[in-house]
Amino acid sequence: MNNKLLLINPVGHDAWDREIKDYLEPYKEEGTQLDVVSLKPGLPQHLEYHYYEALIAAELLHTIKKAEQDGYDGCIIGCYYDPFLKEAREICEQMVVTAPAEAAMHIATTLGSTFSTIVVRRKCIPDMRDNVFHHGYTNKLASFRSLEIGVHELQKDPDYTKQRLREEIRVAIEEDGAEAILLGCTIQLGFFRTLQEEFGVPIIDANIAPLKYAEFLCGLKKKAGWYFSKKALYETPQREEIKQWGIEKACGVSGLWD
Repeated sequence: MNNKLLLINPVGHDAWDREIKDYLEPYKEEGTQLDVVSLKPGLPQHLEYHYYEALIAAELLHTIKKAEQDGYDGCIIGCYYDPFLKEAREICEQMVVTAPAEAAMHIATTLGSTFSTIVVRRKCIPDMRDNVFHHGYTNKLASFRSLEIGVHELQKDPDYTKQRLREEIRVAIEEDGAEAILLGCTIQLGFFRTLQEEFGVPIIDANIAPLKYAEFLCGLKKKAGWYFSKKALYETPQREEIKQWGIEKACGVSGLWD
């Protein structure tokens, strides 16, 4: 099945775009076209703080809406916080939208009865715990384990990062009772396979999971007509209000809601 997917790195630089695209090429279906973009320069370069996350909201959501206009079948928000996923589904009327934490948890809880998430810093845990609750998996959560390595440091010394991952995964499995491990940052890419072979449990990569989940959701929509319900949570804002209030002009996105 042919799908046109857009992965958005919701940060103000494109340093990871090519690496992530190349990394995902072997994992996508033959008929899937995958494009990877990031947001405009001047926006935060990571989302480790709530303030930074708030600053990317409008640009991210308008990029998603424009992708729907441009005929994409699905969009992936490339951050494990799943920033503005609910809002993205609200504004979309045809395009599938997903994100790493949602996809990873759905997959992990199919493959095992419990999971632990390996985060970059303790700062991440409260919001990520809220996401676990939101998606209904509190009773499946074994633990969060923190590397205490910032996002921009994860790939600077891969051997050290892998060693820290190994240490925390071992504790998560042996002491916390995790049957599956979620790598809780998209920049932890490239580590899952050797760790999975070493520990013998599913190690869920934060880039591959939403790619495969997006393909799955696109298939459900095309084959069965199943799409996000617009009866309550994901009801789309009224175009008349958006036009009347001048939101497109104020945000510099004229014609976005035509």
